[in-house]
Amino acid sequence: MKPAALAFITLIIGCAFLVFSVRALGTQLGGDLAGGLENLLNFDRDPFAADAIVDPPFESLTYGVQAFLWWNPHATLHMDWVQLMSFTHVKQTFAWEDIEPEQDDWHFGPGDVLLQELEARDLQLIVRLSDAPEWAHQTELAAGAEPFVDAPPVNMDDWADFCFTVADRYRGRVRAYQVWNEPNLTREWGNRPPDAAGYVELLGVCSAAIRQADPDAILISAGLAPTGNEDIRALRDDYYLQQMYDHNFQEHIDVIGVHAPGFTVPEYGPDDAQRDGFGRWATFRRIEDLRKIMIHNGDAARQMAILETGYTTDPLHPEYTWFAVTEAEQAAYMVRAYQYAADNWRPWVGLMSAIYIPKVSWTSDDEEYWWAITDPEMVEIRPAFAALAQMPKFCGDIVIPPRTPEESAVALEYNPCR
Repeated sequence: MKPAALAFITLIIGCAFLVFSVRALGTQLGGDLAGGLENLLNFDRDPFAADAIVDPPFESLTYGVQAFLWWNPHATLHMDWVQLMSFTHVKQTFAWEDIEPEQDDWHFGPGDVLLQELEARDLQLIVRLSDAPEWAHQTELAAGAEPFVDAPPVNMDDWADFCFTVADRYRGRVRAYQVWNEPNLTREWGNRPPDAAGYVELLGVCSAAIRQADPDAILISAGLAPTGNEDIRALRDDYYLQQMYDHNFQEHIDVIGVHAPGFTVPEYGPDDAQRDGFGRWATFRRIEDLRKIMIHNGDAARQMAILETGYTTDPLHPEYTWFAVTEAEQAAYMVRAYQYAADNWRPWVGLMSAIYIPKVSWTSDDEEYWWAITDPEMVEIRPAFAALAQMPKFCGDIVIPPRTPEESAVALEYNPCR
């Protein structure tokens, strides 16, 4: 036999033995690890292991938008706008401080009303549970410290009671629960250093309570803020995600939550940013890095939910002006972002929620104002809203074709992506 032929046969046998050995090792060490190792073998073919998704909680894509319907005099109008967009899901914060402002003093009136109105429009609800009341966190703002947005509760039993009570009241009516928001930021953690172990404890307590009250609800971990910081203000999202895995957070959720704001054109990826001397985090496609962390941890079969995506037009706040775009670019880039996800991230990305149909109280002094796709002061749409309403939608095998401006002025009589 010629040496070249012998070398080729030896190579084939070696590859077969490698595959057999990896599978055998994975079986010995556990099914999740086996899946992770096999996905590593397929890395060159598909670095995001799309084939590992076999029973996704959300159709891919599922079109959502974050709104602020609580205490909103224009709430029903904003729900009608969601219908005009041909979106099917609304993400809404159920703030603990609004629902239980004092311990055992429950206020469900606004939540009851908005559920009724959403159901009348055949819209599904994603609830974010966060915003602890002062009585629950008892965190003092130190002199000279920057105000914080949220703080973890002192007593986890109080938090469990809140999560259970909400889920029990709305059993079967809430599609999914997002537990907390951006815990890798100090301002979302009571001005304390980000603490993945502490967040996993908070997540586990709430998830167990929801599963007891409403076993069919989908549980989503908090979206992490894309950041390159490793200081008192924030911890890198990729580091924080790995620390969450180190504390087995995946046992408490069905879907991993991420945030995917836009910093430049959506097709520009982490490798491009690194090549150009920027942080990998400063790209819409940052979530691809996070997906690889999932695969590395043997969690490729789990789906991801983009809980916030959008572009800012902010000309006022220096921390945002460096990546601000025009309103026309905001519209075009958001459509391209959804198209990129449909072309490249299915089915491992399911829910994709745009920001924002805003709070009516926001003004140009609020940085959130500039991310919004409608105008909170004039209560009218912006170009991004029209572009999202008119773009095609891809949900599983269903395609809603592009709609003309005239067509998108009237909601679909039946939304097949529902």
